[in-house]
Amino acid sequence: MTDIWTYLARDPLLWLSMTVAAYAFGLVVFNYTGRMPALNPAIVAMATLSLVLLTTGTSFETYFEGAQFVHFLLGPATVCLALPLYDNLARVRRAALPILTALLAGSVTAILTALLIAHAFGVGPELLAALAPKSATAAVALGIAEQSGGSPTQAALMVFLTGLCGAACATPLLNALRIRDWRARGFATGLAAHGFGTARAFHVNPTAGAFAGLGMGLNALMTAILAPLLLRLFV
Repeated sequence: MTDIWTYLARDPLLWLSMTVAAYAFGLVVFNYTGRMPALNPAIVAMATLSLVLLTTGTSFETYFEGAQFVHFLLGPATVCLALPLYDNLARVRRAALPILTALLAGSVTAILTALLIAHAFGVGPELLAALAPKSATAAVALGIAEQSGGSPTQAALMVFLTGLCGAACATPLLNALRIRDWRARGFATGLAAHGFGTARAFHVNPTAGAFAGLGMGLNALMTAILAPLLLRLFV
């Protein structure tokens, strides 16, 4: 079996197939548990793949060589969020001023709260640079962290944890605050929890999902502008 696995592991198609299978397994678990936010299909897939890589002693580089096609599709998938947004274009225009106000307030809050709390605990400059863009989508956050002197690996972890917590807490928190407007719920979730939050918003309501995609995209742009500036106050 060891010889067979060694032979198969050299084939990039194996890891592409494993990635798709892991996500399909995550989707089954997600639906079986009543769509619990903490058991998002992406989270289950990552946990499953991590266990496989650890068990088989496979390096991440070997895995990524086969699964990079899925990584490539992240860009087109993000662009596709424009489709439901286009369907809600009239609503976006009517709410342009509240959206821009919420964007500025949310982006500044997401960056400053992380930096203030981390700075109070004596966190060093490298980790501060990784924390600053935690609410932006991964591709943007990694670039910001690297250019600000932070570790892309640490930034990826912070983005993952932010998305996980945001997707799990958004619906109960917004319900407790009695916020009923799907536009506001979606925009806040996408802004604070990027891709994970947007995926969760689409599961709850199509309008919320469209505005979550808008919040995720605009916050990525705003974070790219504000994070380096605000980081200078602490580093």
